This record gives sequence, C-alpha cells and structure tokens, in this order.
Amino acid sequence: MSRKWFTSMMLVVLSAVLVLSGCSSKKEPKEALSSAAIKALEMDSYVVENQIKILDFSVEEAEGDAESAQVGTVLSMLKNAEINIKQIYQKEPMQTEATLEVKLTGDMTTTITIPLVMTTEKLYVKIPSIPFLPMPESVTGKFLELDLKELAEQAGEEFNPDLFNPEKSQKLSTELMGALFAEYESAAYFSNIDPKEASLPEGFKAKQVVQFAITNEKVKEAVTILVNQALPKMLDILAKEEYRSMLQLTPEEIEQAKKDLQEGSQDELGKALDEMKNHLQINKFTVDTAIDENNYPAYYNVQVDVAVNDPDTQTNVKAAVQMTSHFTQINEKPAFEIGIPTDTLTLEQLQEEMRQFGY
Repeated sequence: MSRKWFTSMMLVVLSAVLVLSGCSSKKEPKEALSSAAIKALEMDSYVVENQIKILDFSVEEAEGDAESAQVGTVLSMLKNAEINIKQIYQKEPMQTEATLEVKLTGDMTTTITIPLVMTTEKLYVKIPSIPFLPMPESVTGKFLELDLKELAEQAGEEFNPDLFNPEKSQKLSTELMGALFAEYESAAYFSNIDPKEASLPEGFKAKQVVQFAITNEKVKEAVTILVNQALPKMLDILAKEEYRSMLQLTPEEIEQAKKDLQEGSQDELGKALDEMKNHLQINKFTVDTAIDENNYPAYYNVQVDVAVNDPDTQTNVKAAVQMTSHFTQINEKPAFEIGIPTDTLTLEQLQEEMRQFGY
C-alpha cells in the first residue's frame, strides 16, 4: 500500500475516532457541574418533585439526664419521617404552587398536606386539618391569603419583591455554588459515576452523573477549604448590589462578616477541626447531580449518614437523611393544579375565628 493511501486511511480512521469521541465523551466532572448550573438559569418553567427521607435519627444520652432524654424522645419521632414537596413554577408572569406533604410514623402516625400558591405579591396557604391540633371547621380547607407588601409594612420594613423572586434566588444560588465548588480539587472531591449506579428515576436518561463526595478522612480538609477559601469569595458575591439589596443586607454587615473571618484565630480553627475529626463520623456524604440530554441538571440525590459523639455530655447522635429533586416538563407550558385560590380568608378573619374557637 502506498504511503499516500496509508496516510489517507489513517486520517479517515482518526477523523471517525474524533467524531465518535466527541459524541460520547463526558466533560470533566467539575466543569460539567458548572456548565449545568449555568444552563439551569434557562429554566423558565418546570415541575420539580422534592423528597426528604429521614432514614435514621436517634439520640443516646447519658443516664440521669432528663432534659437530653426528652430531646431524644422528640427527635426519635422523626425517624422514618418523609417530606414531599411538588412544585409547579413559571417565570412570566411569576406564579408558583407547591404541595407540602409531611408523613410521620410511629406513635404519631399521620400525614399532613399543605398546598401553597405564590405570586409576586400574594401568598396563599391552605389551612390543613391536623389530628393533634384541633382547628375550627370554618377555617380548615380554606386558603389564608397573605399580602406580602402589607406584611412587610406591618413589620416596619420596606417590601422587597426580589426577596421572593425565584429567578434571582436561583441566580444567586448558582453563583454561590460555583464559588464553593471552585475551591475543591476536582480529582479529590468530584467524579463521574455510571448512571446505572446512580439510582435514577425510572425512564430518566442521564447524559452524565457527577458525584461530589466528602469522606471521613477528608472532612477536616473540606471544612478548612470552606472557611479559609470558599466563604470569603461567597461573601464577595453577597456584597454585589443586586444580591445585597435582595437579602436586605447592609454593606456594614457584609464587611463585618469578612472581618470576623479574617480575624478568626487559625489556632482556634485548627483545634476545633481536630476535635470535630475525633467526634464526628461521616459514614456517607454524597451529592449526585444527573445531567439530562439537554444539559439541564434535572436530578439531584443527596445522601448524608453521620454520627456525633459529644464527650462532654456523653451524648451520641446518629442521623441519616436522603434528599432528592427531580425536574420535569422544563420550559413547557405549566398545568397548574390549584390556580389562584378564591375561597380565601384574611389573617384578621383567621385570628377572629381562632379566638372564638378558644385559642
């Protein structure tokens, strides 16, 4: 075979390899997260289903400590509790509705469902029927209508609609998370995982799944990076006028926070981190982000399993929580299930009904 033909064949093969690798290759994990976060800002409407499962929550206290025993009893009620939040959102005109569902098990087995609707100036909350909290029948099932501007004025504050603007909140979250992740070394904390091992929702097609993980061996390093490197940059973001005014923070408050970080004793921080390492056990701390075929970060799975041993009080606390978020119907016309409520009552009417009921 002539050199010319050999060279041509190699170019064809090389071109094919490059095309195929370009179609199937994945971005570096941290880069993929950053790109997906920016892409998320293009979500003008969506349906998101959030779920929080408390898999374990136990407190073992020292014998004879009555106060700790009471706290432990209350917290143990949260074990196996489940919180579900389904939200439908549209950017323009801004309208969002959500249904909060809280499931408790054990001696207090019950399910509490609270629908909410929010616009730029109004918040509607459906008054639930709670078995262990008697409410007058005249109010249960109706929506409490709250005027956000009036509430701000009654509190002696100026109404700031940006505070309830999901678009600006999402933009702020994106910048803060970008500043946070930028400080962590990619190879040490980020990795691509096989979508088959990511426990994705049925039918979800993931282009890439990125995992951020902190192990027990790296907890001291991770917290040091957070305090010394990430937090100062995150404060710089909060100092931007658009975010500072949205959160109603003053320049003096931002500067004081920076000063507190700078003046914090490194020796004290080191001692606190060493102590934390001795008494905190991280069995699992992972955040999986699944990026769909349109490059949206459409599914999150957070798993936390930790144990803390306090030698001073001889109290052992164990907590295991799983949190997931699944985005669907991105940029489709939203089909609101509740709409703007009409069967409403004001805060004053609610207070009057509760007074007559004996509260």
